[in-house]
Amino acid sequence: MLLIICFIIVLIYLIVIGWLNYGFNKVEDFKLQDLEPKTKFSVVIPFRNEAENLPYLLNSIKALNYPNSHFEVILVDDESSDDWESVLDTFRRKRRNTRTDYIRVISNIRTSNSPKKDAISSAIQIAQFDWIVTTDADCMLPKYWLDTLDEFIQTKNTIAIAGPVKFTGLSSFFNRFQIIDTLSLQGATIGGFGIKKPFMCNGANFAYKKSAFFAVNGFKGNDSSSSGDDVFLLQKLVKAYKEQVHFLKSEKAIVSTKVTDSLSRYIQQRLRWASKSSRYTLWFPKLLGLIVLLTNLIIVTLIPLYLTGFLTLKTATLLFLVKFGIDLLIIFKTARFYKQEPVLLSYVFVSLLHPFMTIYIALRFPFSRYKWKGRSFKN
Repeated sequence: MLLIICFIIVLIYLIVIGWLNYGFNKVEDFKLQDLEPKTKFSVVIPFRNEAENLPYLLNSIKALNYPNSHFEVILVDDESSDDWESVLDTFRRKRRNTRTDYIRVISNIRTSNSPKKDAISSAIQIAQFDWIVTTDADCMLPKYWLDTLDEFIQTKNTIAIAGPVKFTGLSSFFNRFQIIDTLSLQGATIGGFGIKKPFMCNGANFAYKKSAFFAVNGFKGNDSSSSGDDVFLLQKLVKAYKEQVHFLKSEKAIVSTKVTDSLSRYIQQRLRWASKSSRYTLWFPKLLGLIVLLTNLIIVTLIPLYLTGFLTLKTATLLFLVKFGIDLLIIFKTARFYKQEPVLLSYVFVSLLHPFMTIYIALRFPFSRYKWKGRSFKN
């Protein structure tokens, strides 16, 4: 009976991840056509104690190809205690002969349990333009980021766009582990859009119309959760405008950010991400999360099940290889899109360790608080 249950769960996993693989291929690569810029954007960037990262962010903003008259940048200070003001002043002094007045800073107005949602809401209230684009202060923006968003808006019927996010780091096994982990998430994200069941996106590269944000009451109903400014809003927009929510699959629109620098921060990050899953409103991500969890649980218990005689070595190997193979397919496609194929040299070892990390996070999540930006939150 146990063997049948294991096979059924892994078979369902194979079908679902295979479906996402199919969806990944259905999302077409978007190519720039050199159209005249038309869309005006309000770029919203919440930050807290990011003085170390702000110079890189600001330089990437300065390097954007888009006309300054067609976008503004709203930096939202969330009670930072570092020397971010001197960083911004230095940036402006170095460019005193060029315009930097399109960058302004406001203070976060706290109204809920979610500092980041409050920061985005604060910025949207005073944003000049109808298209809101969010990113994070620890990101690097590509030169043609806004150009690509603009041409997508001009050529597609859309009110919300999820963009690609690339995680980078120095070459080490821990960093490759994190990158492969995020590649699997990005692959599932793109695949979800391809099968017309979008359920996930990343706030480091997310655009939507301000009018649509207000039409779905923004973050109302999700503001008790400290996380999820991206996923919960996406799911509300999908319910209201399913055919107008898209993924922008373009290498010109890839926003880059760094992986975490320690195991403890990685765990805290994953606990924060896990806190979103219990509040999903769509059935597909709930089913997907359950199947992924159960399949990883089976992989973790393969050796004990073999040693106790419940599974033969051949059966245990087959179950592992099914998951190993279907995961590799979607991760390889995503790595090729992000041009990160070299990290796959560690895939075998990552595939052995990752199920244990997934189960550890799942077991710890209900009983733990997580820390983010120097604050502690309940799940």
